Amino acid sequence: MGVAELNLDQQLLTIYARLFFYGDAAFPLLCEDVALEIQNTWNEPRASVMMQQMSCTVQFKMEAIYAPALQPEDVMANTNPENNYFRIEEYSANDISFVDGLNSNTGYFKLANLLNNSTTAAHEFGHTLGLDHPEILDIRGSGVPGIMYPRGSLVDPRFQYDPNIAAGQKGGTINPFHRKVLQQDIDNLQLHKLNFSKNGKAVVGAFTSVWHQKHLPVHD
Repeated sequence: MGVAELNLDQQLLTIYARLFFYGDAAFPLLCEDVALEIQNTWNEPRASVMMQQMSCTVQFKMEAIYAPALQPEDVMANTNPENNYFRIEEYSANDISFVDGLNSNTGYFKLANLLNNSTTAAHEFGHTLGLDHPEILDIRGSGVPGIMYPRGSLVDPRFQYDPNIAAGQKGGTINPFHRKVLQQDIDNLQLHKLNFSKNGKAVVGAFTSVWHQKHLPVHD
């Protein structure tokens, strides 16, 4: 979730988001790295959008806040659409990272998914802005996979975990490291349809306001 600010004089549309991180696996440097990865990944295409018959550059600005003492009431009482809240833990009951639906401002990240430029955080941020997984997940022959393709998607060999493995076999699916934000991903946000206020601002996404409990393994 974020706030879009339109500056027609500079032909610029900026999306601002403030990312609060909590949980036992969160620490300041990781929080900064995750926010920077999201920002850089979404800015990489230097995308544009037509606003009032003008071509405007789209840029993203992320702010990371390490918030180990975050309380449920802090999340539930929030009314600032720039604020997002993500718990980071080593263990996830679903063995994945997730956000609380399309157009959301809360979620739960598995630590291992955030390491080594996996693009997981950037992918999940796309969900908070309203983007779903594409319907067709076999994009062999289409080149670089967009940021919203999920794990398990079929891609050209060079974008697999192992280029020498047959498509669909273990190692023969998309390596998230290769996902990129493309102009098409920006187009899919439909930013030109946003309802801007008189001060040139609009909300992208929606409040879900879920404070997540830490997941614990279930032992037999």
